[in-house]
Amino acid sequence: MNSMREAKISCSVIQPVATSPSQVIHINDSAININSRFKSSGIISFGAMHPELEDYDSELRRISKSGIKGIKLHPVYQNMPVDDARYIRILECAGKYDLWVMIHAGYDIGYPGNENAMPEKILRAMKSSGNERVILAHMGGWRCWHKSLELFADTHAYIDTAFSLGSFTPNNDGYYSRSEECMMLCADEFVKMIHAFGAERVLFGSDSPWASQTESVMALSALPLSESEKRKIFYENARSILRLNE
Repeated sequence: MNSMREAKISCSVIQPVATSPSQVIHINDSAININSRFKSSGIISFGAMHPELEDYDSELRRISKSGIKGIKLHPVYQNMPVDDARYIRILECAGKYDLWVMIHAGYDIGYPGNENAMPEKILRAMKSSGNERVILAHMGGWRCWHKSLELFADTHAYIDTAFSLGSFTPNNDGYYSRSEECMMLCADEFVKMIHAFGAERVLFGSDSPWASQTESVMALSALPLSESEKRKIFYENARSILRLNE
């Protein structure tokens, strides 16, 4: 909450990840508790789901009835390609219960080379499930943004801005250890993607706590976008699709 105050953010949406089926119900119980206790403070939580949870239908129904607005899927952390039939059935079921699905898209900085969440696979899952009520993290595909632009701009999918603009700090583990390997989208490329999708389908994301909320706000504010576009990205789109005024 201190980070939110510093960044002048009035609402944060937590995106929990279940890395095993046994974690799902406990995480969702915590999400329900967070939404009950902290919603007035501007903190709400999505639910979690794992593709190997057997009774996924009942759990998705339960969290939908609780008022949770969506779930988070992370095919890299969950060690399964997103176009696997087990993800497709979750997408279908989430649509049935009016839940948004946030999907980690593209590569992951911690798992170089893992292709479980490639844009092509996400698109196949969307088409197979018939569900385009999705939010694709990291501008639709971290470090494969050209594919995101090619495949998703003409769908109904939303994208978020988290950890995609500028550069990140090199590490010493052999991956992303040189400054030129740590470049993400430059400002021109970032704005081009926003215009291709339309600002009405872009959501602000900071990737906090891995990135500073204040720095993320400042970076997006500095882009050559209209005030109307910035309002949509920063809060109007999220307020609308998540029905935050209810």
